[in-house]
Amino acid sequence: MGTNYMEASVALDGGGCCISTSAGAGNPEVKLVHEALSSLPPVAVKELQSLGICSRCIIRFSCKMESITPCMLLSTSVLTSALRELITVDEDTKGNNEETELQLCQICLGILQFVYCNEEGLLMKKECAVDFSVVIAEVAKQDGHQIDSFSLEVSVPSLITENEEIVWLHMKEKYASELWFSELSRRTSVKDILKVSIMNQLENLLGNKSGPSSIRIRLTYSHSNGSTKAESSVAIKTISKRRKIGNVVQVSEKATCAVPSQISDICPSKEDGDESHDQIEVLFEKVNEPCKLTFHCHRTSVYVGGRYLKYSRNVSQTRWIIDDERKGEASVEELIGGSILPLCKGDNYKFHAAGREDIDVRMLGSGRPFLIEIQNACHVPCNTTLKEIEEQINNRESKLVAVKNLKLLDSKLWALMREGEAEKQKQYTALVWISRPLSDDDLKTLSSFKDMPVLQRTPIRVLHRRSPLDREKIIHWMKVETIAGNSQYFLLHLCTQAGTYIKEFVHGDLARTHPSVGSILGCRAEILQLDVTDVKMDCF
Repeated sequence: MGTNYMEASVALDGGGCCISTSAGAGNPEVKLVHEALSSLPPVAVKELQSLGICSRCIIRFSCKMESITPCMLLSTSVLTSALRELITVDEDTKGNNEETELQLCQICLGILQFVYCNEEGLLMKKECAVDFSVVIAEVAKQDGHQIDSFSLEVSVPSLITENEEIVWLHMKEKYASELWFSELSRRTSVKDILKVSIMNQLENLLGNKSGPSSIRIRLTYSHSNGSTKAESSVAIKTISKRRKIGNVVQVSEKATCAVPSQISDICPSKEDGDESHDQIEVLFEKVNEPCKLTFHCHRTSVYVGGRYLKYSRNVSQTRWIIDDERKGEASVEELIGGSILPLCKGDNYKFHAAGREDIDVRMLGSGRPFLIEIQNACHVPCNTTLKEIEEQINNRESKLVAVKNLKLLDSKLWALMREGEAEKQKQYTALVWISRPLSDDDLKTLSSFKDMPVLQRTPIRVLHRRSPLDREKIIHWMKVETIAGNSQYFLLHLCTQAGTYIKEFVHGDLARTHPSVGSILGCRAEILQLDVTDVKMDCF
């Protein structure tokens, strides 16, 4: 920062530039500060300065948002000079003012002074909002995010609110009877002022407007002394309450704070019931270190969806590892998500599907609806890119899986997909063997059932991971296709309610599913192969 902020003169054009000029009565910047502070008399400004409150927090007490905003663009040097011109001071007070400005603000803890510690613990100080905005913009750009718009989020320690309330109560006790104090409205919060101060600059630096967006720039301030002060504040309040009911209580050692010598000039003499004095003592436990600031630029999840087909009976839907041993040669999750993630340059991905099939079951026909949730994607794929990804997956030599109708989807479809899981219908084709030859009557019997209820107890094969429950499902229809040359084998085409255990419906699972194909035909029935041929879900 080689600029001399006391000598440089830059016009305030509303475009987000840093304003610095030599202080003087005729300067428009000084006049701007004086107008913003028109609600506060010089004595109040001097009082707040003596309490260790920074220039920007003093301006916040004026409560005129239209005047506060342009003042926040001024450099710290200009604000300091403007406040000095507002009040009549002698040489000793000038020295105190300079010292106060160098100290961290007792309310905002340096946040509105643009003083903070970075993640490495190094002390950082910026002269004005523009300089600070440049730092934020660089962080937002360094990860390579594709920024079309952005939202700004700020989190500050609760200690700020506590300290501000202490100062407000102190000022109220001293000046509540004066007209100017009664006209003050509610103060604008530190984080709101900070956002207003840097928003225009960020929009210019990032080349995009702010608003509801998937890109979120978050500033998180934290302070190590927060818990200690909070405990002291609670202790003071407890003591004050006891005094009000007439009990004599000594201030505990934990709640006693070191108070500067000038506090006698600031606060009235301490009397029983003087709650403000106790609280201002807590405030004057000097803030000797700024907040730690963490920058984080993050995009909310991007959803890419479509339908997948699985041609192999040795591919699981998701990664399946037991005792460090992979089951199956691959997974649908990895084959699809692993292709989309690199192009989106995201941190990670999650795979969501409308139901699932066993590793030995193929997914054919129309395919199964799925969503790939890309976390913190730097790039949002366009339709052309998605078409390229689709071709890349479908043209693999292995031909294990395929996808179709890849699209960028709204996150609401995730909820719709979950809501529709229980209601949707699914169609299957099963290769079935029975212990006797299939007769014409068997064909008619199986084909005659419409919307048949089936009661299924949790299958034995999944009892280790599913609760032992009774579930009622619906078999909407069945059709039988005979196989030439062997009357004990046939293809069973059926449409069922989602969640029906098809394998158990065929063999009965030791009578845990009833009725079953075996019980209907009065013989042993076994399923040899199973394919899913359709998952009916209109939203996909």
